[in-house]
Amino acid sequence: MFSRADEDFMLQALQLAAQGLYTTEPNPRVGCLLVKDERVIGKGWHQCAGQPHAEIEALIHCDEDTEGATAYVTLEPCAHHGRTPPCCDALIEAKLARVVVACIDPNPQVAGGGIERMRDAGIEVDVGLFADKSQALNCGFFSRMSRGRPFVRLKMAASLDGRTALSSGESQWITSEQARQDVQHWRARAGCILTGVGTVLADDPRMTVRLSQAQMESEEYGNVAGLLMQRPQPVLAVVDSDLRTPRTARIFERSGGVLIYSNKNKVLSDKCEVVYHLSSSESGQISLDGVLRDLATREVNEVHVEGGAELAGSLLREGLLDELIIYIAPHLLGADARSLFAFTGIDNMEKRPEFVFTEVTQIGPDIRLTLRPAS
Repeated sequence: MFSRADEDFMLQALQLAAQGLYTTEPNPRVGCLLVKDERVIGKGWHQCAGQPHAEIEALIHCDEDTEGATAYVTLEPCAHHGRTPPCCDALIEAKLARVVVACIDPNPQVAGGGIERMRDAGIEVDVGLFADKSQALNCGFFSRMSRGRPFVRLKMAASLDGRTALSSGESQWITSEQARQDVQHWRARAGCILTGVGTVLADDPRMTVRLSQAQMESEEYGNVAGLLMQRPQPVLAVVDSDLRTPRTARIFERSGGVLIYSNKNKVLSDKCEVVYHLSSSESGQISLDGVLRDLATREVNEVHVEGGAELAGSLLREGLLDELIIYIAPHLLGADARSLFAFTGIDNMEKRPEFVFTEVTQIGPDIRLTLRPAS
């Protein structure tokens, strides 16, 4: 159904979509290419929520007659009125002959409606070209729409023997400056940074995105540096069942919102919101699934987790991890140092959690491992 030319044009549209990696939250990252007589006559990508969608951007930046042209769109054009009008109507009005769509929009307000409307208008619509690439680019949006919770990415740093801190709790710094700066990439693309109160008490972090000047001027960020500087910091969520977060904690100095998930309902600071009634009925501990589902109602697509072994172990035990990023430093800390995950109950090999490597990259002197659950 798809030609080599179709593949080439859709790959270009996906490259356009990827420019929105750090700025479109809570919207998906979408690119659009307009082609006529095998020539690109217009292209666009969605920059941020409230701004024109990719299809509209492509039409705006097209100076030629679009009648009979083909649009390559990385996600189904919307068919509903949200912050902007339906994109499928704009493509119909442009008198296109064909629209190639990477994948159907999982949003129930769209979910095939845009494709149906275009086909009813006489446009040939072909679906499924590089659907996996579009879904990977929008893993958080697809997770929120289909599972009712964000995509969860856990970042950890460890020594060669899998230790994250000395027995005293000292952990600065396990990895190199290059690795610590690389972490900002993952923070920047997330809608929420999640941590535990233990990390707040031990390290007193701000948990903000701090991209270096070199990063902002790099090819990866250069086209969106201005947009990224205008975007608010990701919301910070702290799991704190007993509300031990100090009022003087530096997290309250950050410009982004702060959510404290607790079993106690009291005012902690005018700079945060305390969310309660999310305890698990069995353990009395905060339900992490409940936290994630609450974040989904706040339109968070991707959650970046930075915490200790307890939080990591709980996410693992509850089956809530979607991706694991581990920075391994080339040194040893010894058997009495703290481990990556705090969990027990593995009494035979069949019960061990299994992952698959998706990427191995050297970052300065360290190695960055990217893994997904094998199941």
